Amino acid sequence: MTSERNTLLLMIEKIITFGQMIKFSHTIFALPFVLSSVVLAAKQDYTIQNRDIFWIILAMVGARSAAMGFNRIVDASFDAKNPRTSKRAIPTGEITRVQSIVFVVLFSFLFLISSAQLAMICFYCGIPVLMLLFGYSYSKRFTYLCHIYLGVVISLAPVGAWVAITKSLDWPIFILSLALLTHISGFDILYACQDYSFDQQEGLYSIPAQYGISASLFISSLIHVICFLSFVAIYFIFDMNFIYFLTLIIIGIALLIEHLIVKPDNLSKVPVAFFHINSAISLVFFAGIAGDILICQM
Repeated sequence: MTSERNTLLLMIEKIITFGQMIKFSHTIFALPFVLSSVVLAAKQDYTIQNRDIFWIILAMVGARSAAMGFNRIVDASFDAKNPRTSKRAIPTGEITRVQSIVFVVLFSFLFLISSAQLAMICFYCGIPVLMLLFGYSYSKRFTYLCHIYLGVVISLAPVGAWVAITKSLDWPIFILSLALLTHISGFDILYACQDYSFDQQEGLYSIPAQYGISASLFISSLIHVICFLSFVAIYFIFDMNFIYFLTLIIIGIALLIEHLIVKPDNLSKVPVAFFHINSAISLVFFAGIAGDILICQM
């Protein structure tokens, strides 16, 4: 009995380690946008079934987990050198490369199987989408626009959810996609400021390494202006109501705070801006979309 208990504890510990390796909690950045896409499809009178939501969430988890696992494998040598990332699971040996590869393969299959359950068009697009996601891991080796690349590939998620529900590709959903693209790209630039010196030393490309921290903070703020304007455009394009209007005010204040607390000479607040504020923006956005539609239909 003790042996079985120890085995169970080891399994739980390994699962937690894998979750920490891929920063599973960061799924919260994009998942609310994916669910918002589903809610907006419902607003356009498309039928939503519980199974659709189930498979969309599994597809999202599968794609992101596979992509993050792949990134950890590809970047392991750099992570080992970087003081900020040297304690990650692969550099420390908590998780082996072979275990990581198995992890990536399993979650890639989860993504593809989930996509097939939604629609064959989603399945057919699944493999190129995975390749694009994996490609991000190499982008820092050749372009300082890697942050934009990351935003573009993640912004495919709400488009995929829309196609899964509507079986069509309509232009309004690309406004939601643009909001996510600029949301992700803007805060990824802020996050990359922490590795400014390391990226320059290792010859890696990033906007901070290319232009410096002050200019990067300014570029990030401009991208988030586009992000906020995209949120505003959703109000008009999808004919939203007062609940979503209140949401816009909250998001605008949150974005402003994010850029006020991060200073060129003091990056200590970057983790707060990166996780707490940005996850709050994603959740508030989804709550605003869902609340606006539900309350105004009562």
